[in-house]
Amino acid sequence: MLVGLHDAEGGTKYPNLALMKLSAWHKAQGDSVEWFMPLRAMEYDKVYSSKVFTWTKPDPFLPPNTIKGGTGYGLTLTLPDEVEHICPDYSIYPGIDRSYGFLTRGCIRHCPWCVVPRKEGKIHANADVEEFLRHRKVVLMDNNALAHPHGIAQIEKMARMDLRVDFNQGLDARLVDEGIAKRLAALKWIKEIRFACDSQGQMPSVERAVRLLKEAGSRTPVFCYCLIREPEEALQRLNFLRRLGVIPFAQPFRDFTGRTKPTPEQKELARWANLHRFFKAMTWPEFQKHLGGRSGRMEANSG
Repeated sequence: MLVGLHDAEGGTKYPNLALMKLSAWHKAQGDSVEWFMPLRAMEYDKVYSSKVFTWTKPDPFLPPNTIKGGTGYGLTLTLPDEVEHICPDYSIYPGIDRSYGFLTRGCIRHCPWCVVPRKEGKIHANADVEEFLRHRKVVLMDNNALAHPHGIAQIEKMARMDLRVDFNQGLDARLVDEGIAKRLAALKWIKEIRFACDSQGQMPSVERAVRLLKEAGSRTPVFCYCLIREPEEALQRLNFLRRLGVIPFAQPFRDFTGRTKPTPEQKELARWANLHRFFKAMTWPEFQKHLGGRSGRMEANSG
């Protein structure tokens, strides 16, 4: 059997985990696997397309019988257990130096902009890190690993294994207490410890988590996702992170349908936050003046 794989996003930032698992499973059955090539569309026995984002443009060259999965296509199609729990085929993305996987699935939160509770349900154990481990660096894609005993136990295990880790979807600062802070401080990190500060209600938790990590002896930089819906409100959170010495990554809001596009104001604010050398050196009004940008209501509230 000849199998074609199609990564709708092109693997520009992260390799597609589902496609790596499908490749591993089909190769274990003796099938031939390659990246989908439009000129060979009629030769494939099966074509799989995986799409993460709803706003990714469709590929007009995919055959009609393509098996489509991923949040970008919908929330219903999932991998069979025998594919979900196979070690990914990392070879299809040349140069990978880290492993990818989920220790847990689901989440205890119900953030209105997040599809995880609808797609994955309540928080539950998914896999042991050794199931998908092939490198000394490992990227965990869990949405709330701290909310389940299995996730915490795996954090302890990865510390004993001396792995370098990254929870690339962020950890829940609201769940960080002294014990969790000590466990996180005992880990080796690929780059930063990631949290989220998507509402002002999360600010006290982020501040406490940063303090507890320092008290636990962590010297790893703290990184915070920061969703931008109302720019004035988001600016207050960004200034809070700036005073706290936390690295932000501002994300202009897009709804799940992909029809809501970021506004110029959202994009301008995100640009300041994500250009870290400017974010650290300049206030928001100073950044606007530096670029010759216009002043507005947000400037008066920039604190």
